[in-house]
Amino acid sequence: MSERSVMKVLNGEALSPPPIWLMRQAGRYLPEYRETRKVAGNFLDLCYNPELATEVTLQPIRRFDLDAAILFSDILVIPDALKRNVTFTEGRGPAMDPIDVAGISSLKRDDVLAHLRPVFEAVNRLRRELPSKTTLLGFCGAPWTVATYMIAGHGTPDQAPARLFGYQEPEAMEKLLAFLAEVSADYLVEQLDAGADAVQIFDSWAGVLGEAEFEAFAIKPVARIIKSVRARRPGAKIIAFAKGAGILLKDYRQKTSADAIGLDWSVPLSFAQDLQKDGPVQGNLDPMRMVAGGKALEEGIDAILDKLGQGPLIFNLGHGITPQADPENVARLVARVRARGATV
Repeated sequence: MSERSVMKVLNGEALSPPPIWLMRQAGRYLPEYRETRKVAGNFLDLCYNPELATEVTLQPIRRFDLDAAILFSDILVIPDALKRNVTFTEGRGPAMDPIDVAGISSLKRDDVLAHLRPVFEAVNRLRRELPSKTTLLGFCGAPWTVATYMIAGHGTPDQAPARLFGYQEPEAMEKLLAFLAEVSADYLVEQLDAGADAVQIFDSWAGVLGEAEFEAFAIKPVARIIKSVRARRPGAKIIAFAKGAGILLKDYRQKTSADAIGLDWSVPLSFAQDLQKDGPVQGNLDPMRMVAGGKALEEGIDAILDKLGQGPLIFNLGHGITPQADPENVARLVARVRARGATV
């Protein structure tokens, strides 16, 4: 494991060039992914097919020799395992049975890990098939982000249904987030045991929360996950990504005990430098620069390396790569980071 560069950074080392991987690096921008997706049938079938999930996870590694592979799955396998009837429809996204106060009270952890066994098998396959130098990342959705889908029954632009529920039913919301934290911790421990080197917690909707709600709905449940995982697997390395959190990231690492903080593209690099003084950061190229290519891509890469390249950095996008991205731009990104990083 000592040769895995992402793990070195998670242990606090500053490397030049920095290691690089991309959120959603396995996905629709790759023609080979689209072909595999056709074979799988629906999206959840792909997530639960260990052979095909392994294949799509490996595709960007074969193409770009990235420093980390992240398990191909989805944050909503947790509510699916909780029997919320999750479906994915092309062009409309995920949907499930909306949960209410009574539904929260009746949630049970029985059979959740058994339902997710194909995911753990995929992790195990990946660790066997990946190059030894490549870090394998597992992941889960943060309780708040998963709860937003469970409460509304689908995605919404500003997660108003979940925010309103939090104000109207604070005890039920606290209960739901605590429950999801414990289930998610179990899920991450199993991924680590199956072969993941480190894990990332995705809080994609943290940015819609006010200060008090961020503390209660984003920080507290993620801290609970990390404490639970580390109680069982001391030394586990965990990245926390709270998209849109802005200045609230200032004490996010300290209060959650995450090893590294993922940064979205809106985080100013001067602020990112301050965050980096306390430990590793990950990010934060605008995914639209990946679509634009050319000068926009080069300037974005150089700005991040100029500001953050001296400290512990995992180069990444500020959110997931989009389907419009040209795979050639990914190749250019990787080449420039590695060439430029070596001279920073």
